[in-house]
Amino acid sequence: MAHIHQTDIDQGAMTRDAYRVTLIGAALDGVLGMAKVVVGALVGSAALVADGVHSFSDLVTDAFVLAATHFGRQAPDTNHPYGHGRIETLATLWLGSILIFVAGGIAWASLTRLFTGILVPAPGLWAIGLAIVALFAKEWIFRYTMRVAKRIRSKLLEANAWHSRSDALSTIVVLIGLIGAQFGVGWLDAIAAAVVALMVGKIGASLLWESSQELVDTALPKDEQQRMRHVAEQVPDVHNVHDLRTRTVGGHVLLDLHIVVPPRVTVSEAHEIGNEVSRRLRDTFPNLTDVTFHVDPENDEGKIDPSLLPGMPLREDVEGKLDEIWSHLPAWQSRVALDLHYLGNQIDISVYVRELPEGQTLGEAAQALREYADSLPWVGRLRVWQGPGKA
Repeated sequence: MAHIHQTDIDQGAMTRDAYRVTLIGAALDGVLGMAKVVVGALVGSAALVADGVHSFSDLVTDAFVLAATHFGRQAPDTNHPYGHGRIETLATLWLGSILIFVAGGIAWASLTRLFTGILVPAPGLWAIGLAIVALFAKEWIFRYTMRVAKRIRSKLLEANAWHSRSDALSTIVVLIGLIGAQFGVGWLDAIAAAVVALMVGKIGASLLWESSQELVDTALPKDEQQRMRHVAEQVPDVHNVHDLRTRTVGGHVLLDLHIVVPPRVTVSEAHEIGNEVSRRLRDTFPNLTDVTFHVDPENDEGKIDPSLLPGMPLREDVEGKLDEIWSHLPAWQSRVALDLHYLGNQIDISVYVRELPEGQTLGEAAQALREYADSLPWVGRLRVWQGPGKA
């Protein structure tokens, strides 16, 4: 029987909140954009038409947010083991390109109108009133979207909120142009339209830059990486954290790190230490969705990757070599377990025996084994224990 966890419920609620605020914003952008373009065309205000196009650009952004929220949050599959977050990144790249193209068109039309000296008629109180209504509406949707974005910790929604704020700012510029045209200073309308074009272009360039940084796997800021390192080092038995690497995928953070643990703990204990590191990091950094940890028995920070160097013999070869030289020794003959610890380019060996010949101590048995192992340069510390061992 399937169980619905509270985290699944919370995630579903967050997704619905994101849909709701985005759809409300899209409806508002559609109404305002159409009203601005129609009224601007009727009164001959290029700035108001340009601002209407800017509102439509917000509508396109809303559509991208909805699509990215739907497809970008799909679970990883065989072809996309890291999830579908790059869909949002690619959509952002496309949106940024479109906005830059639109900005160029607005700027060209506005400057052409300015230099050709086309007279701009007084727009009238209806156009000015529409600009004022649009200003308050866009400021409201900015605050509403930002509030939801903070609550559900969505960078995508936060970016969309700032896009709405940019529309509000452009409306202020347009309002200045409309008032100027109303009092006979018609050239202010063309200047205002050009300023709006610059704002749209700046947004497009910012989207291109941010998404391209994500595509090339740019790391998180150093102070945030340091916080992650500090959280990991607070876990008991974590002696050091190094080779910490971060990247983002669709607003989610992926983290790789090496943790140094006591060299002689069991594999399962070392793995659980790593799991605790992962738990604390996820609790502290909600956007962290993937943590890959590598357990080190000693600090190899700044050293050459051991996998690029000649390796030492593995257990099968070690037991074969030891059997050749120790097969006649009582301690080896009565062994019940063998522990190998790969430390400092040597192998520390612990032999667990059932019993020893009468009168022989554990130290004497270890000394006998050590004398016959002098020919093996990879043998490090050698100890004999009586008991069942760790196997």
